Amino acid sequence: MNEFDRAGARSDSASPINRLIEAFHRLPGIGPKSAQRLAYHVLRAPEEEAKDLADALTEVKQSVVLCERCQNLTDTNPCRICLDTGRDRTMVCVVEEPLDVQAIERTGGYRGLYHVLHGVISPSDGVGPEELKIAELLTRIRDVDTDVSEVIVATNPNLEGEATSMYLGRLLQPLGLKVTRLARGLPAGADLEYADDVTLGRALEYRQQV
Repeated sequence: MNEFDRAGARSDSASPINRLIEAFHRLPGIGPKSAQRLAYHVLRAPEEEAKDLADALTEVKQSVVLCERCQNLTDTNPCRICLDTGRDRTMVCVVEEPLDVQAIERTGGYRGLYHVLHGVISPSDGVGPEELKIAELLTRIRDVDTDVSEVIVATNPNLEGEATSMYLGRLLQPLGLKVTRLARGLPAGADLEYADDVTLGRALEYRQQV
């Protein structure tokens, strides 16, 4: 490759189109071909649609924060679930990620509060209890949501989820709380966000004590 070709390649790789393709490719679950299709869809879309997408991305980064109580993603603080006086304040459902809150809410079978850990204990990935929102969970149960009598541990049914569940059980049971785990209606190794509503609803209904 001569100097002109190398310069052209550098210029092409830094072009707006390739930058957009690379940005889409960095998103989880988006391969090279999907990234290209998304990029060219944006190019073909009306300018107003592309502007709406850009504005939505900017707004979500600027306005969405972690709820000071449950650590869920929210544009109000505390979040709407924490402020809902119709929720059962004796129960807190502990999940791994914000998407899991949405999955459980879709079942319509749970009306308690939530707490989002933002991950699970995974020594192989260098993630210990200190990297999760466990201290915040203990603080809110002791100082804020003092009516809590049951904690439902709804981590995923895999090795890391089970390890996190057992760790939470050892921390919470000495506080006089009932600590339960989702029933085994969920397939091993699956993620909550991909479970169907019926299976997830039954897992909640038939949860077991840790």
